[in-house]
Amino acid sequence: MTVSHETAVANPADTSAEYGAPTLQVELKMLDADLEAPSYAHPGDAGADLRARADVSLAPGERKLVATGVSIALPNGYVALIHPRSGLATKHGLTVVNAPGTVDAGYRGEISVTLLNTDKNQAIELKRGDRIAQMVIQRVEYAQFVSVEELSDTSRGTGGFGSTGGFAPAVS
Repeated sequence: MTVSHETAVANPADTSAEYGAPTLQVELKMLDADLEAPSYAHPGDAGADLRARADVSLAPGERKLVATGVSIALPNGYVALIHPRSGLATKHGLTVVNAPGTVDAGYRGEISVTLLNTDKNQAIELKRGDRIAQMVIQRVEYAQFVSVEELSDTSRGTGGFGSTGGFAPAVS
């Protein structure tokens, strides 16, 4: 059953769509027929896995642009955000440098991911076909920027970059 994105978002209690069922069609061109297409590991997952198109070695502190063999055509009003995979980040210190990476609706080239090995001692060896990142597709709001003399006040005001603390109080 196909459900429009608007229906799925406007009425989350609607049980007519199967949990994790697709709500949007995205055109996909595999640039490497031997790689697995982006896919969700479990129903309801937000991110579809992207895979390395070639073997890659990342020395400690090294970053590389890694091709995925995937090209997509997003509908206008959508963006694909490329996030690190949590297991690779936790176990190996592998992250996406510009996380999340942005794939705009008008882009038709190969999706590549700038990976960074944050481990100070261990190199990371990735094999062709390894899952290296996840792609989350979301709707985009387009803002009209309106110039004003003053912004409305809030309880936070201009406080940022640690202005609310962040550490638990000391236990006596």
